[in-house]
Amino acid sequence: MAQDPAVSLRVSEISDPALLFERYNTEEIRRVERKVRGEIEQKKEELRQMVGERYRDLIDAADTIGEMKQCSESVVRSVRDVQQFCHSLKQGTGTGGCRQEDQRPWQEKFYTMASQIKLLLEIPERIWSAMEASQYLQATQLYLLCCHLHSLLQLEAATGGLYSPVLSRFPILVRQVATTGHFRSTILLESRSLLRGRAVSDQAIAEALVSTMLLEDSSPRQALADFLLARKSFIHQLLNQPQHGSGIKAQVCSLVELLVNTLFQAYAVFYMPPEGAPRQGDGTLRCGILFSVLESVTATMPAAKARRVLQEETSPGSWFRYLPPCITEFQPTIRTLAQPIQREQLRDTLQQWINTCKEDICRGVNSLLVYVKSLKGLAGIRDAVWDLLSSDSISQHWSTVCQRLLERPLAVWEDFLQQLFLQRLQVITKEETEAISASSVQLLTSALRDLESQTLHLSSGSHSSVHRALYEVDVASFLWSESPGDLLSDAGWVSVTQRSQQQQQRSGLAMKTHALTPCVQNFCSSLDAKLKSRLEDLQCYLPSQDTGSDSIPTTVSSSGPAGSASVSSCNRFTDSPAVEEALREGCLSCVHHILSSIRSELSASFPNSSPNRLSSVLFMARLCQSISELCPSLKHCILGKHSASEAAAKGTPRQGKKLGKSRPTAEVSPAQAKWAALKEELLSCSMEAYRIWSSALSKVLLDKFGSALHTESAGSILKAATNWEDLEIQEEAESGSSVTSKIRLPIQPSWFVQSLLFHLCVEVNRVGGHALPRPTLQELLQTCLDQALSHYCSLTQRPPNREGVFPMTQNRALQLLFDLRYLNTTLGSRLDEGKGSRSQQDPRFNEVCDWLEGFIDPFDLDVFTPPLNANLNRVSQRTSVLLGLLTGSEKQFASRSSTVTSQEQYNILPLASSQIRFGLLPLSMSGVRKSTSASRGPDAPQQLVPQSRAADSEDSFRPGSLFRQLADQDEDTAAPSLFKLSWLSGMAK
Repeated sequence: MAQDPAVSLRVSEISDPALLFERYNTEEIRRVERKVRGEIEQKKEELRQMVGERYRDLIDAADTIGEMKQCSESVVRSVRDVQQFCHSLKQGTGTGGCRQEDQRPWQEKFYTMASQIKLLLEIPERIWSAMEASQYLQATQLYLLCCHLHSLLQLEAATGGLYSPVLSRFPILVRQVATTGHFRSTILLESRSLLRGRAVSDQAIAEALVSTMLLEDSSPRQALADFLLARKSFIHQLLNQPQHGSGIKAQVCSLVELLVNTLFQAYAVFYMPPEGAPRQGDGTLRCGILFSVLESVTATMPAAKARRVLQEETSPGSWFRYLPPCITEFQPTIRTLAQPIQREQLRDTLQQWINTCKEDICRGVNSLLVYVKSLKGLAGIRDAVWDLLSSDSISQHWSTVCQRLLERPLAVWEDFLQQLFLQRLQVITKEETEAISASSVQLLTSALRDLESQTLHLSSGSHSSVHRALYEVDVASFLWSESPGDLLSDAGWVSVTQRSQQQQQRSGLAMKTHALTPCVQNFCSSLDAKLKSRLEDLQCYLPSQDTGSDSIPTTVSSSGPAGSASVSSCNRFTDSPAVEEALREGCLSCVHHILSSIRSELSASFPNSSPNRLSSVLFMARLCQSISELCPSLKHCILGKHSASEAAAKGTPRQGKKLGKSRPTAEVSPAQAKWAALKEELLSCSMEAYRIWSSALSKVLLDKFGSALHTESAGSILKAATNWEDLEIQEEAESGSSVTSKIRLPIQPSWFVQSLLFHLCVEVNRVGGHALPRPTLQELLQTCLDQALSHYCSLTQRPPNREGVFPMTQNRALQLLFDLRYLNTTLGSRLDEGKGSRSQQDPRFNEVCDWLEGFIDPFDLDVFTPPLNANLNRVSQRTSVLLGLLTGSEKQFASRSSTVTSQEQYNILPLASSQIRFGLLPLSMSGVRKSTSASRGPDAPQQLVPQSRAADSEDSFRPGSLFRQLADQDEDTAAPSLFKLSWLSGMAK
């Protein structure tokens, strides 16, 4: 819609009305007229409003102008009066000398009053100048002089509300009197604010206190109370400041500095030495400044070195000489007697103030330390406080000041802050160790769930899962697999003796020799990294190894009158045992929490140990077995400083072994006892997990063994039979001639017996049998033997001559007797350590043997027994290598007889005298040391076995024990040994 041109026309554009009639029609001109008239009315209304709003201002301006006119007329009249008065004075100068003598005293009185009035007018400016320069004592003196002038000039209001004559003649003094009244409160406020400052000199503190005493007519005890109250309020102000990161350190240091400066300034200002002793001593240590300043300000004796109020204002000028002596010699006075504070009162007051501030500081610092989240930050605050307290300006006279003021030493760090810092450290350590415990348990749970799920995938034939679960069940696949991290990068040019023990333990080959799977390594490395971080954080709070002087109290000998008193500023490391104990308890609770989680998992796995759960059980067993070795930070956290001393006392492994015989038994510390108890608990948990695995394994294998043993059909019995041997024996007949006969005897155990032992050996080697604890292996073998005997006993309980059951023949009885004795020989108990006899044999073995021998002809039994025993020994020797770890070190027939004849039919392979890391690797004893075979004799290797067994019961079963024995045998010879070969030394890592 088009806009009307007449409406859009502005009034300012209408210059010529004639043009409107040329451009627009009548109707449009009327609209323009209405618009113009509307704008005119609007402007009139705005003008009315503006006049109404400004009318009041106009009236006020008119009144002001009228008052100015009246004032001007009054000034003009006064000037005329002055002129007339001066004219009359000029006319009166011609009078006689008697009249001049009468007027001279009046003039001097007038000049005196005028000089006093001039001084009174100048005093406010001087007071403000003194206050701007923080000279509150001078401002107080000027104020008191001003009050003195008021009393001299009688400026106070008279009775009845009438002013004094001076005020009636000099009206300007009315406002001056009102202005002077505010100075007292201002000076008091500024003086008390000065008392709260930290960087204020002792002289300024004393002058501010004297100002307060003069203005309030207070005593030195009240001044001391004001001083301590101001310092307490400033402590509250420091504690209530907002927190901004690193400002906590500055706040704590400010609190300590304020506390120390308060005692120093209390000594310098209020302390008075006993009568007869000098006031100043101990170098720059001053005392009694308050009383010195008070004496100099209020002294009235001419001989005293008094500090006059107008002493610096004296000038031979015109008006100053008219001031009366009561003004020029004015000195403030104090109504109360300023006696020095008694030592007992000063001591009790300061002690009460310290006790009150201690509660506030402890509460405030405790709330500040909540914002400190690390021990490094806590140590930074502690070190800053220590640097402050051990500075020369504080430590040089601290003990002297405390002894004279409090009559006892005051240790700021020990009494105020040390317990707060220790409590915060314990809280931080507890929170961090709880976090480590929670994360470790979470990691353990996730690892167990992953192992179970991956085991299910493996059992179902899925190959998409990783090999971690396979490694937990079949450690052999992990041991014989190659990885880039098996050998260290410097293994080619750095020997084993030059490499640290931790580097040896961290190599991949070392992990494999200990049967530590990747799951165990990952868990232990994660736990060790977290504990190492906590240990490094804690080291910031403990004394370092190379700065031993820091761990003793810092003492400074005083050369003043106090004699040889030693000043202990602060010993920041006195709580080191408590700090180590906090970390120790936190780590112990962390490991106990992990162990409780492991035990709960084991208890859930124990009733029905399915194959899917065995990988988790073996993982937990290896984990508990290796935590103490793969987490060196855990050992350092628990042992604390004993770990460093223990490592230094051990030296190299061979050195420790040699020196251990002559070194006396060291006293076991509580930390070492806790570490030993923790290792024992870890080992117990590991043994419990291994026991679950061994129970499940023995149950599966012995169930198959029992079903094969109890078979009743002839075909099954023949299927389990093995090869027999034909032997020719010569017997003497009744006539004296020899008779040759042929007998058949078993030379091998039954197939189900061999299958039992073979599968048992395979399962033991699958889980890393060389790293299994010896008690676990013995318990597994004993359990298998007990269950086998139980199956044999159940065989004896079957009723004979049942239909459809193959009868017990002599040949079957011989085979079963041979199997039983072979099982007993292979799985039987080992020789007891330190004893030469076997443990008591199971009576069930003899019962079953007697039962089986009952089916054999007695005459044949006597004939069969010697060759049967020979066959049993021969098959035991042959299978000792194949069975490996199932045959103990005492059953491996380490040496051969030197009287072997060429008629021996079988070549028995000699084995090592001790159980080595890889049980299936035989070692020929004749090829160990060819150069020493002539000098040592054939029985030398046998003699070394019981010695090493007596020295350490576990030494022969440790990984690499054979190699260490070989090195010990050959360490005194120059010829190279097997231990020094490069490939063998790599295996010994």
